[in-house]
Formats: sequence, structure tokens, C-alpha cells
Amino acid sequence: MSIQKPVLFAIVLMTAAFASAQNGIRSKEFFKHEKYLAADRLEGRFPGTAGNRQAAAYISKRFKRLQLKKWKGSYYQPFRFLVKPNVNSAPADSVETNNIVGYLEGSDPVLKNEYIIIGAHYDHLGWGGKGTGSKKPDTVAIHNGADDNASGVSALLTIAKEIAKHKTGFKRSIIFIAFSGEEEGLLGSKYFVSHLPVADSAVKLMINMDMVGRLNTEKQLYMGGAGTFPGGVALMTKLGEGSGLNPVVHAGSVGGSDHVSFYKKNISVIGLHTGGHPQYHTPEDDSRLINQKGAELVCKYICTALLEIANYREPVYFIKQD
Repeated sequence: MSIQKPVLFAIVLMTAAFASAQNGIRSKEFFKHEKYLAADRLEGRFPGTAGNRQAAAYISKRFKRLQLKKWKGSYYQPFRFLVKPNVNSAPADSVETNNIVGYLEGSDPVLKNEYIIIGAHYDHLGWGGKGTGSKKPDTVAIHNGADDNASGVSALLTIAKEIAKHKTGFKRSIIFIAFSGEEEGLLGSKYFVSHLPVADSAVKLMINMDMVGRLNTEKQLYMGGAGTFPGGVALMTKLGEGSGLNPVVHAGSVGGSDHVSFYKKNISVIGLHTGGHPQYHTPEDDSRLINQKGAELVCKYICTALLEIANYREPVYFIKQD
């Protein structure tokens, strides 16, 4: 018997049980976070700036409210990196920024020692300009990054709030992480996988959300890496039924965001996004263009997927994709 068949059987049994787990997710909650993180006063959240620190403080404050557990007494995981000369008026050539990390312990006495990670990066391009990755390098203006990636962090916080209500509803432990330094080369996720708070083998899957705020009229949610764990393609496809979404599920096509850092360490991944748009990496990526109701559907889908995988009856292990 292939491993796909028992996994599909588990899905049929489990989706009804977890249908209520997403009932509290509302676009209002998502957009509250979105508006704060993409506001002009955070000046594009470039690492090493006051705006980046304010975003980190906002995320850690929400983690505390949700009573997420800390690693070594702090939600902050600091790291340093070199900033290119004359980029975003950085205060020094070496700046400090932080990943924000918290977790909820699973309910199973054995499986709680396995971890599912869900994350999103909170940094963006600051004021843009040359050397930042801006699509308008000759324009110096605040790049708010409403979709890239205030949307992913807003989804992270919205889902974390819902998951925290169900403290006995998942067998494996769940790590929530907001990365910094993604735009500079996946720096935060690279640092995290090199300094995991648990054994490498204990991390079973990383779910990454990068640009999930612009659901299109076809309601397509794109994802890569679903084939990197057993039954992944079948699961993510099955969960599309009745979700209001049209998942575009790829077994491979891992992509280029923070989940790649985990894939390179032989950790299973799913990378999710709602597609590109003309405002990508420009000053025009603002909150007014976010599809709020679409974001609600996306959060509900990802929340259900997270719980399903945290409760997989079968082992979760890495499957390399071409």
C-alpha cells in the first residue's frame, strides 16, 4: 500500500474535527496587523532601523499576549550582517536585527518533541533606492511592503491567535517565527536554521508565507514544496475543497523565500503566496491594495493545513524534489 492512501484517509477524518479551528479568523484581525506593519511611520522596516525594531516589538508583544513560550527567556534571536554602503542611510556597515520566535507545545507525550514551523519575514526595503532590490531604484521613497511581507506576518499573527485557543488540539509542537533580513538574502532564516533551538531531526516541516495579501479574481493560492513530505500534494489539494480558494499545488518548485533555507537542510517545506503584481518592490505596495476578504480565506486554509500536519498519524519526513 502506498503512503498516500492512509494519509488521505486521515484527512477525511480530521478535516471535520478542525473545521471549527478557523472559525475565529476574520479579515478585521488580519488587517489590523497589516495597517500597522505597512504604515509610513515604520519607513519600510529595513533591518537596523527604528522601523524594523518597532515591527519586531509589535510582533513580540503579540506573541506575549498569546502566551507563546520563549526560547531561553526571550522572543528575540539577534544576529548581525553587513549593509552595503549608502543603502537606506544605515547607521553602520554592520547592523543588528532580530528574528522573533515563540512556540506552543504539542499535546502528545511523544510527538510534542517534533516541531512544525510556520513563519514569514517582516523586513522590507526601507526607502528603496539603488542597491536595495527596488524595481524603481532611482526613486527614493518609503517602500511599505504591504504585501511583501506585512501580509505574511499579519497572517502569522492571525493564525497564531487562533491556534493558541486550541492548546490541546495539536499533537506536534508548533514554532511561530517572524524573520528579518529576508530581502538581503534570506539572512534571518539562514541564521535560524544554523542555530535551531531543537535538534535538526526534530523539525519536520516549515510553512512559509511570503506575499499572501493579493488574492486574485481566480482565487489562486500558489504553493511549492508540497511533495517534500508524505501525502503533501494530496493534503493541500484536498483542503482546497470548500475553502473558497483554488490552490495551485506543486510538488517541487520550492521557490526563493525563507523556506529555501530549510529545504537546503533537508527539512520539508511549503512556500505559499498569492502571486506577483506590478507594485512588487515599489513604493506603491500599500495596504489599500490588500484583498482583505481574500486574506481571510488564505489564513483559514493555512490554519487548517497547519493543524492537519501537526496531527498527522503517519511519520513526517523529508522527500527531495527535482
